[in-house]
Amino acid sequence: MIHTRISGSVAAVALAALALTGCSSSDNSDLNSDGAGPLNIGGFTDVTSWDPALADIGFDGPFLSAVYDPLIALDGDGTPVPALAKEWEVSEDFKTITLKLRDDAVFSDGEAFNSAAAVKALDHLKSGVRSQEAYLNVESFEATDDSTVEIHLSKRDDTILYYMGLGRSYMPAPAAIDAGTLTKAPVGSGPYTLDEKTSVAGAEYHFQKVADHWAADQFAFDPLTIMPIDDPTARTNAMIAGQINVNYAGPDDLAQAKANNWNVESKIAGRIGIQFTDRTGASFAPFGDVRVRQALNYAFDSAGLIDMLAQGNGKLTNQVFPSGGEGNLPELDHKYDYNIKTAKELMAEAGYADGFDITMPIMPVLSAYQPIANQVFADLGIRASWDEMQYIDYAEKAPTYPAFMGMIAIDSNPVANVERQIEKPQWYNLTPNADKFPEVQAAIDEVHSSDPGPEQVKAIEKLNTIVTDLAWFDVWFQSENSYVSTPNIDVTAITGMMFPTLRQIVPANPSK
Repeated sequence: MIHTRISGSVAAVALAALALTGCSSSDNSDLNSDGAGPLNIGGFTDVTSWDPALADIGFDGPFLSAVYDPLIALDGDGTPVPALAKEWEVSEDFKTITLKLRDDAVFSDGEAFNSAAAVKALDHLKSGVRSQEAYLNVESFEATDDSTVEIHLSKRDDTILYYMGLGRSYMPAPAAIDAGTLTKAPVGSGPYTLDEKTSVAGAEYHFQKVADHWAADQFAFDPLTIMPIDDPTARTNAMIAGQINVNYAGPDDLAQAKANNWNVESKIAGRIGIQFTDRTGASFAPFGDVRVRQALNYAFDSAGLIDMLAQGNGKLTNQVFPSGGEGNLPELDHKYDYNIKTAKELMAEAGYADGFDITMPIMPVLSAYQPIANQVFADLGIRASWDEMQYIDYAEKAPTYPAFMGMIAIDSNPVANVERQIEKPQWYNLTPNADKFPEVQAAIDEVHSSDPGPEQVKAIEKLNTIVTDLAWFDVWFQSENSYVSTPNIDVTAITGMMFPTLRQIVPANPSK
């Protein structure tokens, strides 16, 4: 399934079994003076880049948060919280954000962090191929004194602080930016430094704790090792063997959790279903008819799919706003309850009683979905043919088809969901065409003009109702990301963050 936020997919890095033999044991009795032992994380993929301007923040969180400090972080609800920026203020016209910075952070090359360093880093991020997504509405960054930075916006932006906290405000050192060496070696002010001598790229990365880090008490584990292991069975075996003590969990890990006394943390991560890429019918006439899109919503047994495909680890909803979060309306969850009779009637009303021909992409990790889709299509008279492709090509090629199956990441911030799921071009929706639907565009405009808070949430709920009525998507259910950890470690998952950062991985609270 595709988790990538932007164009292109992240190729998983294969890890030979021998790479695990040199890992440190996660013996819980090996505690340091802070009451925390080693932290050995089993990651899903290798780091995409040590340069935060180029990194894919989906699974890079542990890597980047080890060596860099962010200006802004997120709490467990996805709300921006202070980090290097101690506080901030948004002007009445929403076009200036004033950040007050810490004065006790130091880069690993010895240079002090200040407003000039922050502006240089922000300019670097604004020009980054990937990190620029947070700064599209920024006109300039200005250091007004040694500890103050002003962000000047071309227009109101209700998502910039969220995106910065999600992983788009990591501060690299000025000298490393000038040298152009960040892709080879990270230089930040983070709680750890990368031990390049003992690390093996693609296999295991070792980090040394910075004793005098300004937030050293928030990062108690020592030492730290991160191991990218793309094979879920290998990760499970490493967890059982004590070679890792935090793991991106699959079904096998969840099944093992009780027997091994592992902590389990789960959070909504994305929506699973069919993504329509043309709702106007310009390139594929059937999907330009709302009745066909609605028919497909009715035709899939979402409750059954949760049991069959997610082993019960999912939320029944046909919305793109996270279940239980702002913007999501529980009363809409059963709008498209399974009803093949209604689906067939809608197809007939749209003039497709005999179905239609369609070609869709498929890749190996979606193989479990294909028989289900074929059965549903057959029930509706839809004749589907499939173009096989590899994971690495799917994110680039799948959106060129009239529709494709997959898992699309969603955000904890409701305005970010408006932009990413409905309004703005993304890798999975190259031409949203919201402006071709007057009621959708008007509702989007209302979201962006409403006062932040309850008024804006109400506008988002109105937009959500409209796009759900229009079957803008065919959401089968929302999936969860799960993580397991040994009893001495607590993990807090955040919707929108595919793997928690080190701020969300802490020594267990004995009172819990």
